Amino acid sequence: MRKCEPEEALQDPLIIDGELPPAYSVRLLTHVEMYREQLDDLIRLKVERWEFHRIAVLDRIILRIATAELLLFPDIPPKVSINEAIEIAKKFSTDNSGRFVNGILDAVYNEIRNGKLALNWINRASS
Repeated sequence: MRKCEPEEALQDPLIIDGELPPAYSVRLLTHVEMYREQLDDLIRLKVERWEFHRIAVLDRIILRIATAELLLFPDIPPKVSINEAIEIAKKFSTDNSGRFVNGILDAVYNEIRNGKLALNWINRASS
């Protein structure tokens, strides 16, 4: 949201609370920032009849993080990523965000599950 580099965000006292950030947080934030364009392109494909820039900022961030987990973190069960994203959206975003995030992430996950979207999609899309 602050449009800063991942290293700077990871030094934020709200994130690290005086300690080093967890390795997973560093890895996730680095991947989301590295592949932001590709993640946004994929999300755009799943948002029907809605302009990307009109998606609530927090919803876009949640979608980027969860989509990165679905595509780049095979050690995390997809349902865990999706459910966590939905809960975060419900708690911190708009009244409709939980359903919206669920719909987009389900569409992404269904493509992965049906073999239409490989886990290495981002690597191919960035080359």
